[in-house]
Amino acid sequence: MLVPGTAYLAAGRKRLGAVVTTLSVLLYGAAAYVVLLRRDDVIQWALDPDVLTGMIVGLGVAGLFLVVVLVTSYKMLRPLQTGVLARLGGALVVGVVCFSIASGSALGAQNLVAQRSLVTKVFAGEKSKSATAPKIDQKDPWATLPRINLLLLGADDGEGRQGARADTVMVASIDTHTGETSLISMTRNFMRMPFPKDHPLHKVFPTGYWDPSDPAPEQPEYYLDAMYRNIPPKYKDLLGETDNPGADVLKLSVGEALGLKLHYYVQINLAGFEQMVGALGGITVNINYPVPVGGNDDKNIPPGRYLQPGPDRKLNGFDALWFARGRYKVPGADLARQARQRCTIKAIVERATPQNVLTHYKEIAAAGEQLIQTDIPQTLLGDLAGLGAKVKTAKIRNLDLDKKKNFPTGRNPNYAGMRAIVEKAFSGTPTTAPPTTKPPTKPAGKPTTKPSASPDAGDLSDSCAYNPTN
Repeated sequence: MLVPGTAYLAAGRKRLGAVVTTLSVLLYGAAAYVVLLRRDDVIQWALDPDVLTGMIVGLGVAGLFLVVVLVTSYKMLRPLQTGVLARLGGALVVGVVCFSIASGSALGAQNLVAQRSLVTKVFAGEKSKSATAPKIDQKDPWATLPRINLLLLGADDGEGRQGARADTVMVASIDTHTGETSLISMTRNFMRMPFPKDHPLHKVFPTGYWDPSDPAPEQPEYYLDAMYRNIPPKYKDLLGETDNPGADVLKLSVGEALGLKLHYYVQINLAGFEQMVGALGGITVNINYPVPVGGNDDKNIPPGRYLQPGPDRKLNGFDALWFARGRYKVPGADLARQARQRCTIKAIVERATPQNVLTHYKEIAAAGEQLIQTDIPQTLLGDLAGLGAKVKTAKIRNLDLDKKKNFPTGRNPNYAGMRAIVEKAFSGTPTTAPPTTKPPTKPAGKPTTKPSASPDAGDLSDSCAYNPTN
């Protein structure tokens, strides 16, 4: 059965045996050719819904073909002068092999169905709408695009909140040639977020997103994390046709604040994050200080427990979620949380090995459908998958926006100063762009070192290492 059809030859059915054997050899040869010489194409096919449909049908036909060949081969070659027990034993062996073929084909088909469902439901197809997604050369997208910038959003629509808030806002800027990635975290209480001068929202908020008529120094409904929820209902006509107006608002504003063109967004529902990490089998992180699980600072409700410090802590989905978002009475809560979120991303990248993904693929795909929204087009998935392989082996760095200089508070950040840092980091050329607004001269509150809330510059392998604070 290693070469289907040889049994027919042994039974004297030469013409049928020659046809089936030749077909089998050709299929083996084609499979070897694809695996050895067309690996990139395999990735493209695995991300094309039409090709996946063909694979599902083909796998079913191949499984049926093997079962038919096995059963008919056994009937042709089985000895006629054997006892009942021998015939039952032979039939049992053939039945077990047929069951193995059928179950293997069914499992493969289920994974392909899950993959097709993930691609069609999560990633942008022809009918998807985005007012901010760029047009990129599909034949060789990285030829003229040295960096691709992705906006990563963590949307929280949990209990007690009306609508979703983008509690986590981060940019992943990826070198398309090396896979080296820089993560830029935005603080959730930034005010006066700017808009591009050529966009209609800039006319509405020429000095950034805030209310100049309100004397209150803090305006929570004008924080960065409130823009996703608050702007689209009032200014939907200014955003153009889009499936996710809140994400487009943040792409425009965060891109302007950092001086970057944000090509696509990836939005993760924090309520479903637990399911995704669970599907991966958990993650491993270093915990340098007690991290609260639950708790509410505003209502003075303490957490039920803490994640205790220690190296290489294995976290399930629930604990991983609180490792990324816990903030109850943590000094420098927002920056400390941003640092842990970057370490969480690093841990997920490390955990998503090909072997682990294949082992839990159905669960991961199902979680992805519930968890992820994005405007990344289906046609770009193959190239992004190849880039993702580079990211996995390259360095992931943190780009520090210099809190002390550029945002001692979130009330009036120095966005021009942030743009200068980003431009220097990605071009190697210093810039002297003057600040557009004057930030406060004194930081609010006293600095603290327990835990260190300042994000470490450089490789995340260093900043995410085990270095407990006392």
